[in-house]
Formats: sequence, C-alpha cells, structure tokens
Amino acid sequence: MNSKEDIRPISYIKANAAEILSQVNETRRPVYVTQNGEAKAVLVDTESYDKMKKAISLLKLLAQGEQDIISGRDLPQEDFFAELDKGFDQPKP
Repeated sequence: MNSKEDIRPISYIKANAAEILSQVNETRRPVYVTQNGEAKAVLVDTESYDKMKKAISLLKLLAQGEQDIISGRDLPQEDFFAELDKGFDQPKP
C-alpha cells in the first residue's frame, strides 16, 4: 500500500475526482478520504465493492446457519431429504 496515494483529504478529492476514480479503478486499491485529519470515507471500485457485498452475504448465511445449529433448529441430512422428497411426491392441484 502506498499511503501517500491511498490517503487523500476531501479537498484533494474534490479538485481531482477524475484522477482519483481512475486510480481506484486501475489499482483496485481503496482510497481513504480524510476530513479535518480524520478518516471519513473509503472509495473503492465497483468490482471490488460487489465482491465485498457477496462475501458479506455469504458470511451472514454462514453465521445464520451456525446460529441454527446452536439453537437446535437443524435436521439430520436423512430427515431433511426425506421431507424434501415428500414435497415432490405431492400431486399438483
């Protein structure tokens, strides 16, 4: 990480928005935006953002599954598939 390029004050972002967007898209590294010397935001390219959203969604599903197991809201595999098969055997109205 090149701190000098990846941490920018908001005034620089305002004056050089096109350059910063180009940098973020080319390097795939986030740019940290500061205001009054404090980090306030992070700019990322859309591809990296989409990947992060997908990863977070997957982690949420894993956490929910873990909670279900801890809370006893799970079935043995054989029971699950037996219940699933019953649904397929039902005649359609």
